[in-house]
Amino acid sequence: MRNEACRCWQDLFTKDPFVFLTGDLGFGALEPLREIMGSRFINAGVAEQNMISVAAGMASQGMNTWVYSIAPFCYARPFEQIRNDICLHGFPVKIVGNGGGYGYGAMGASHHALEDYGVLLTLSGMRAYIPAFASDLSPVIKKLAGVNHPAYLRLGRCEKPAGAAVPAYAPLRKLRDGDGPVLLVIGPPAGGILHLLNNRPVEDSPEFWLVSELPFPTDQTAGELMEAVQKKRRLCVVEEHVAQGGLGQIMAGLVAMHGLALKSFRHLHARGYPSGNYGSQLFHRRESGIDPESILQTIDGMNER
Repeated sequence: MRNEACRCWQDLFTKDPFVFLTGDLGFGALEPLREIMGSRFINAGVAEQNMISVAAGMASQGMNTWVYSIAPFCYARPFEQIRNDICLHGFPVKIVGNGGGYGYGAMGASHHALEDYGVLLTLSGMRAYIPAFASDLSPVIKKLAGVNHPAYLRLGRCEKPAGAAVPAYAPLRKLRDGDGPVLLVIGPPAGGILHLLNNRPVEDSPEFWLVSELPFPTDQTAGELMEAVQKKRRLCVVEEHVAQGGLGQIMAGLVAMHGLALKSFRHLHARGYPSGNYGSQLFHRRESGIDPESILQTIDGMNER
């Protein structure tokens, strides 16, 4: 999604100039943005804490400010600066983390972002945006350009099947009807699931929902989702994020608040490194049971109950 984001930022800059700071990253992708932005494109170097504080200072002067790095470098290392300099003042700095989840694969745990949005959502005013498809980037970036709160944008790899039609971007949307359990997914893993479901009839498929913004939406669409959960009484939540602080815990809380008595609730999430080995993103997803095949096996097991 990084290349598509770069194109969107270029388009945005021609209409509404902003400041963009990178932590010495983005080579091979962000050069076109650097060329049109000139001095407003700032390489802050390998100094992420300083980068966040500088971004907060710029935002305090009314500048529309974005910061970019590999995901754990822009939320974990400078967490204190995000908390104190951005969130406690409510500055609308946009923090962009590339390679969410296991996105950096064999580069290992230091480059993986498995607790990012859960950690950041504990901070005052913070909202997280987790697009699933490259086509989501244009509406998300336009939306973020006008927000009045701190924001985290988690970029991953677009996994939408070739030729697949998906609904227009929304914080929460239904991707596919199905007679089976409700399947709620956040972010790019939705693409691989769509690919496998293309060959399944409705009566043998889950009702497939996608969430792209947290905290969880509270609009009419969210009400429709909860009605579906109440009707089917089977819910499976999938995320490339640890269990703590993630979408699964959010949904468990909502189910309890609505007083829903479910027959089955499954939360499939990142489990770290069960084998102690590093590999590709797909390798880690398989170890955690969040690859498309494992997810649908779980769904099939819920259908049998």
